[in-house]
Amino acid sequence: MANNEQPKPPGAGKSSLDLIDPDILFRYLDLKKGSVMLDAGSGAGAYSLAAVEHIGNEGLIYAVDMWEEGIATLKNNIDSKGINTIRPITADIRERIPVIDDHSVDICLMATVLHDIVETGNASGALSEIARVLRPKGQLAIIEFKKIEGPPGPPLKIRLSPDEVEHMVAPFRFRKQGTPVEVGAHNYLVMFHIEVLD
Repeated sequence: MANNEQPKPPGAGKSSLDLIDPDILFRYLDLKKGSVMLDAGSGAGAYSLAAVEHIGNEGLIYAVDMWEEGIATLKNNIDSKGINTIRPITADIRERIPVIDDHSVDICLMATVLHDIVETGNASGALSEIARVLRPKGQLAIIEFKKIEGPPGPPLKIRLSPDEVEHMVAPFRFRKQGTPVEVGAHNYLVMFHIEVLD
């Protein structure tokens, strides 16, 4: 590896989209035409590409990942398909994300990303940044691997249960909506909304 190349982040190059039922996911995400979505830790943008039809031409998807190769792949993909509603951004979601204004995002999707952030450190930085960009009552959708032995997925010791996820996001004013939903044999979805302070 050349000195100027960034190391590949954990999980880079793998997408869980092929493990889940996208119909179930998008039913719960309930994206509207014109929605603004943040795909946090997007990799090469499989989820972003799947969400395009749901937000329509008036919507916008910020696909953010620190993996430069993945973002470059997404840029090539959207250019070849003529998609102009995805904005790929190379950035670390644990730090301030450039371009995205405060309170400008309707929903943030973290698809099998949170366990990696916890493992590498500064999950609080990522959750704080997501809270910054979400509109009042904005939503956070987290997909994680069930806390069972794999494969597929990460080692059992770094998997997060729905209760652990809820406990982790609560200090950032995220409140759980409903109960966790099975979106595939190996994965669950848990939805939160950001509590508005009086």
